[in-house]
Amino acid sequence: MKIRLLFLLAFLFTLQSCDTDDILPALTLTSSSNELSENQGMITITASLNSEVEQETILPISFSGTATFNEDYLSSESSLIIPSGDSSGSLTINSIQDEDIEDIETIIITVEAQDEVIVISSSITISILDDDSDSDGDGINDSDDDCPNEAGLPEYNGCSQPLLIINEVLYDPPSGIEGDANGDGIREAQEDEFIEFVNLGGTLDLSGYTVHDNAQERHVFPQGTIIPSGGVLVLFGGGSPTGAFGNAIVQTASAGILNMNNAGDFVTLYNTNGEVVLTFDIEPLSNNPNESYTRYPDLNLEPGDDGILFYQHAGIGEALGAFFSPGTRTVSYTHLTLPTICSV
Repeated sequence: MKIRLLFLLAFLFTLQSCDTDDILPALTLTSSSNELSENQGMITITASLNSEVEQETILPISFSGTATFNEDYLSSESSLIIPSGDSSGSLTINSIQDEDIEDIETIIITVEAQDEVIVISSSITISILDDDSDSDGDGINDSDDDCPNEAGLPEYNGCSQPLLIINEVLYDPPSGIEGDANGDGIREAQEDEFIEFVNLGGTLDLSGYTVHDNAQERHVFPQGTIIPSGGVLVLFGGGSPTGAFGNAIVQTASAGILNMNNAGDFVTLYNTNGEVVLTFDIEPLSNNPNESYTRYPDLNLEPGDDGILFYQHAGIGEALGAFFSPGTRTVSYTHLTLPTICSV
């Protein structure tokens, strides 16, 4: 009988010691997403208990992973705080945008061990998804690359090194209607002057570039003047250019005149920093030819065996007596296309 009484007393003592006030709350860590976009990404981390707390509970957390705090992301709090009378607390993680091309980086958020709670899930891993891309593999982000599908150089905004040349120049149009180089039906000495530019390098944005002669600025290339690799731009003195011109980009001098001096002049192209891109000396050609001077063969970069680089247009046999050919080849007036030796 005494033994039974002792067992009963022990059982009652055990029940008393298991009062619900002694049972620790269980904590679960969750996130609104497991992926964080680098571009203005934000996720919420929440610590949830299975019961309300009587007093404010502060849960210290730590950050680890391959992502770097304050460089790749920020946290709104350094700990998770569950207010008194509540059962959960949260913080936000915000991404930091950069221009580095990176692999997926991770953030590991861990709740440190606590005496006041039972931690069921103590950590969460978040992946930061990089939004920077480099389609052509030249190390320059597509967002900053003027030629995203063509490997290039940083100093040319991701494009290949430009090689812009003057291929043909007409500073002394022939007399009469034969001198109507711009095709508007009128021969006007100033308006029918032209300079034919050819881009033998990578895509080139001429927006804001300027053309000068010895006297003054003659032309400012408007915004959006982009010559692709192998592209041609013909700049006339004025008038209303009419015709295909070999599908070249066609513009007229913003000053209303090129005014290239027949007795000798110097054409200079400046970039937006005021740096010289190319120069062209007309003086060696200044003999009032009443026709254009052109590289022969077209796009040739070196003088021939005779030491001559530019020839009078009509004097070239294949030109069939034509005085000029803006936007087209001297031979048979076909489109100007890059020769193999000039490919980039």
